[in-house]
Amino acid sequence: MTDFATTRRLFHLPEGVLYLDGNSLGPLPVAAEARVREVLTREWGDQLIRAWNSADWIGLPRRVGDRIGRLIGAPEGSVATGDTLSVKVFQALAAALALRPDRKVVLSDTGNFPSDLYIASGLIQALGGGLELRLVEPEQVADSIDESVAVTLITEVDYRTGRRHDMKALTSKAHAAGAVTVWDLAHSAGAVPVDLTAADADFAVGCTYKYLNGGPGAPAFIYVAPRFADSARPILSGWMGHEAPFAFDLDYRPHASVERMRVGTPPVLALAVLDVALDAWAGVDMADVRAASIRLSERFIAEVETRCSDLTLASPRDPHARGSQVSFRHPQGYAIMQALIANNVIGDFRAPDLIRFGFTPLYLSEEDVVAAAKVLERVMTERLWDDPAYATRSKVT
Repeated sequence: MTDFATTRRLFHLPEGVLYLDGNSLGPLPVAAEARVREVLTREWGDQLIRAWNSADWIGLPRRVGDRIGRLIGAPEGSVATGDTLSVKVFQALAAALALRPDRKVVLSDTGNFPSDLYIASGLIQALGGGLELRLVEPEQVADSIDESVAVTLITEVDYRTGRRHDMKALTSKAHAAGAVTVWDLAHSAGAVPVDLTAADADFAVGCTYKYLNGGPGAPAFIYVAPRFADSARPILSGWMGHEAPFAFDLDYRPHASVERMRVGTPPVLALAVLDVALDAWAGVDMADVRAASIRLSERFIAEVETRCSDLTLASPRDPHARGSQVSFRHPQGYAIMQALIANNVIGDFRAPDLIRFGFTPLYLSEEDVVAAAKVLERVMTERLWDDPAYATRSKVT
């Protein structure tokens, strides 16, 4: 049984603050400061450029990728890290399309994160050739997979409501129709059990600054199923994806593994923080995380619906049909969230009317979510949100 009291002590949690926004940015791991100081002074400072070898900076993307792989059911050597999630979506989608050159449709849904759709649209415009991005409602994805579809581009957990797709079933349906799958795990990795191998997924991508607590702008990851490791076409044929980068050949030869999906120089400081953040998962059972997440979210929903009749649940009622986040609707959602934050309960807002909360058992307790619901009740019953200061929108919501 996972000891969540122990994992909680691994994070810097400001006194008096109830943090229910780990689905957007995880808190600071306590060990991160010391690790960054070590990289800055003992490695970069003392070893200078020698640290690429002596501190094995060059191996960080692979080592960190393997650590993430263990959390998402990916075999060793099938996950690469670096760059941003947008870059990894671009790479995965381009490689998937190249595997089905006779087909023209990228199928996605209206619940997908807009950035994924922007990337898909931009890539389709650049490639030309009659490619089409076809969007359907989330509930219609399964019935929309047919033999015209080249690639399904699906985010497993909806960023707005937490609605969760059935990865294994949709992957099976796509393969039966001859399509290739690309899964976005931004709201899945570290939140719900993921088994890419059992699901037979082709490609997957994800960020690491949410439930994996890698810090703002932390490097993203990409998974390539081993069957495509030496054939997936790297549309961004960068230096670090070369078979022998320090041979300095003028012709590009892709690495024979997922390493071909590396692009430029690894972000060493960011990878070092992510590496130490992943220490929190040592000895953690994702089944325990999932069970605790459901307990926390179910308790929160019950408390909020008892206390705040003006709020409407926007997330699936069935806990098994959602990820590790819960959203409620209200016309004044933005102001409500600002009032909550001013009272030391941190969630976030998603347009047009959603207040959103994440449940991360590594550092949240049942007492925390009950206390947060009580503050939300006060915000609603005393109309604390009805203050002009809370209506002015910041750049980041």
